[in-house]
Amino acid sequence: MGDLAPALVVLGIGVLLVIALRTLARAAAVAPPLENVLPHAGGLPPLEHPVSRFHVRWYVVTMVFLAFDMEMIFMYPWTLVVVQRGPASVVEMFGFLALLMAGVVYAWREGALRWT
Repeated sequence: MGDLAPALVVLGIGVLLVIALRTLARAAAVAPPLENVLPHAGGLPPLEHPVSRFHVRWYVVTMVFLAFDMEMIFMYPWTLVVVQRGPASVVEMFGFLALLMAGVVYAWREGALRWT
């Protein structure tokens, strides 16, 4: 317990400081709490509940985005080691890109990129 005492004191001071600042902010607030304010976009009243469901089309768009996001995550380190690894790394990367392209072509054929 002797080794943890300074850490517990700092933790206690931090918790008390957070509670004191939140209490002070709530007491000094001049606007109504956010729970009573409706969200709006561009000053227009909301047309639906803020926690409404998204259309299933956005799921496919998200998956295509994540595929390209993963591509960039793997391509940046590859560019740093491609010279050291040699031609085999180039072949591996083109295989990876071909797999991603096959996914994009499949999404395209299934109509995932069509907006109408």
